[in-house]
Amino acid sequence: MADKKKNLYYLNELSDWKVDSDDPDVRGWKVKDKDNRVVGKVDNLLVSKSKEKVVYLDVEVDTSIIEANHKPYGKSASADVHEFVNKDGENHLIIPIGHARLNEDEKYVYTDKIDHQTFAETKRKERGIDVDRDYEVVVLESYNRNDGNRNYNEQTTRTADRDLENRSQTTGTSERERRQVDPATESDLDTGRSERTRIANEGEIGNNRASEGRYPDDDSLYEGEDFDRSNYRRRS
Repeated sequence: MADKKKNLYYLNELSDWKVDSDDPDVRGWKVKDKDNRVVGKVDNLLVSKSKEKVVYLDVEVDTSIIEANHKPYGKSASADVHEFVNKDGENHLIIPIGHARLNEDEKYVYTDKIDHQTFAETKRKERGIDVDRDYEVVVLESYNRNDGNRNYNEQTTRTADRDLENRSQTTGTSERERRQVDPATESDLDTGRSERTRIANEGEIGNNRASEGRYPDDDSLYEGEDFDRSNYRRRS
């Protein structure tokens, strides 16, 4: 990768940079998942020079992550298939600073969101390799997939209900009123459920096709919640 296009630097590449005086140097600290299970240790820190801050922890994974032998999470826009594999020698992961918490008393880093299986199902990299935006997005999508799916499903259900309500109002009778007036109209309700499913499925197809645009291409990415440091220094 040409230097002018490089977004992120390892801290040890920057001779005039050092860890913020308010932060402990966590290199060498163990990293634990949300269930207090060790997933590795911090090997390095990744810095955005444009934002002048650490944005990722570079973690050398524990052997338990490698031995789990899960295929990395990553789906094409058109099919539920894996696109990635972890190769021999790829034993590092990155964790966004917004997902990291510090236990300064016992000197370890932990996350209260990501479990061992999710770490094991995330695409790894080789030690010291340049981190590009494509890899960042793959990792962020892996860590955020459960929250994203839950929020998305809630949104599509609300949208489907609203569309059904709007369509019913054109005839002067809402689905809720039909249920109250004639509880026996089960076929109408079944039709409503089918319609809700269809609308939600249409939305899911659209969401999959647009998944590549969920994260910005520029350094405004590091202004998002994945990189919010407000809980990083929170004492356990």
